[in-house]
Amino acid sequence: MNENADRLREDILMFFDGRRQVYPLYEALEARLLRQHPETVLRVSKTQISFYDRRMYACVSFLRPRRKAEMPESWFTLTLGLPYPLASERVAARTEPYPGRWTTHIVLSRPEELDGELFEWVRQADEFARTK
Repeated sequence: MNENADRLREDILMFFDGRRQVYPLYEALEARLLRQHPETVLRVSKTQISFYDRRMYACVSFLRPRRKAEMPESWFTLTLGLPYPLASERVAARTEPYPGRWTTHIVLSRPEELDGELFEWVRQADEFARTK
C-alpha cells in the first residue's frame, strides 16, 4: 500500500471510531463498489465518506433519516444522487434539492442488504453523476 492509501484507510477508520461494529459492513460495500466502479476516488471528511467518478455519486454517513426508535442498532446511511424519486421500501428518505435531482437515503445495517438491487441503484447514480 502506498502512503496515500494508508492515510485514506486511517481516515476511514477514524470516521468509524465509536461505530466499529458497522465497519465490516462498510468494508463489504466499499470493496464491491470499487470492483464495479474502479475509477472511483474516495474522500473522507468529518461527516461523510464520498465516492467520486468525475463527480460525487454516493456517500456514506451517519445521517439519521428516521426517528431514533425506527433505526437499527448498528447502521450507516448510503446516500445516492438519482435523476428520479426511487420508489422502494428500502428508501428511508428522499428529497428533490433541485428539479431532476433526487437525493436518496438508504439505511444499511445487514450484509444481505448489499445486493444486486442496491448496486444497480449505485450504478445509476454513478451514470447520472457522470452526465452532469
